[in-house]
Amino acid sequence: MSEMDIVVSNFFKFDIRIGTIEEATVFEKARKPAYILKINFGELGYKKSSARITHYYSPVDLVGQQVIAVVNLPPLQVANIRSEVFVLGVMEENDHVVLIQPGQKVENGLKIG
Repeated sequence: MSEMDIVVSNFFKFDIRIGTIEEATVFEKARKPAYILKINFGELGYKKSSARITHYYSPVDLVGQQVIAVVNLPPLQVANIRSEVFVLGVMEENDHVVLIQPGQKVENGLKIG
């Protein structure tokens, strides 16, 4: 088995899915500016996430947008919420985040592969 085989097999351990943001609110208790997102993942149900995406996005603009998230990592307690999924984005040098999103609307819960 080559090093590439190990990397590829590790990638497929992540369950990465599409979901639609149903609610976005300012996360008042976060140490750094963040939002609390309620995301609809179809058959997987609704999941919460703490996301530091405040530079380019407002809560109003986020509702209805689809995002890509890792859904099978252990939940992370962030202040007073349990962040259940890890929303994916591109990190710019200044720590501003640009969400990774599908080019067209797709069904919630579909797997990324």
